[in-house]
Amino acid sequence: MKVVIVDYGMGNIRSIVSTLNYLNVHDVTVSDSLQAFESADRIILPGVGNFGKAISQIRAKKLDDYLQTVVIDQKKPLLGICLGMQLLGLSSSEHGYNTGLAYVNGVVTKFENNAVKVPHVGFNQIKVNTNSKLFEGITDGADFYFTHSYRMHSEDDINQSLCNYQDDFVAGFEVDNICGVQFHPELSQFNGLRLLKNFIDNF
Repeated sequence: MKVVIVDYGMGNIRSIVSTLNYLNVHDVTVSDSLQAFESADRIILPGVGNFGKAISQIRAKKLDDYLQTVVIDQKKPLLGICLGMQLLGLSSSEHGYNTGLAYVNGVVTKFENNAVKVPHVGFNQIKVNTNSKLFEGITDGADFYFTHSYRMHSEDDINQSLCNYQDDFVAGFEVDNICGVQFHPELSQFNGLRLLKNFIDNF
């Protein structure tokens, strides 16, 4: 099993590598090359930081073209984490309007309610979609670690699991070979380990 983590200069990569190693996945590469992506069994798109800067760097490195080839054309499984999940959607309003990779019909906007603290940081429960391969064996109400100021909503059925903070937002989704989570599984203890193992085993 070879896992390639997309290197575009933004992401909590060291923690992801360590967690995969803990799950006995030791063939882990951090790369921005098409050759590496084509040799992968699973691809992870990480992300911490600004949507606009991230998508600009992805396009500058032609990673959008590479991912189109391996994820859309070749159907290799892809997991987006946190900002990485948001990048899979249509657009984000973070620091102006920016278009995403548009793999799913999801729109990212900022939490805008004074009743909640922004950013949303810490463990929070999710409403698990029982049809999800990604959340297989994870009970409804399981908690995961979040740290974000922007969240995704989708009008489509993208097999989503939800979290409520101000309102319901997409905590995780999966469409065919493409899935994403807003939280950080690598920081979410047992539940996060199970989710990453599901991504490795079920896709």
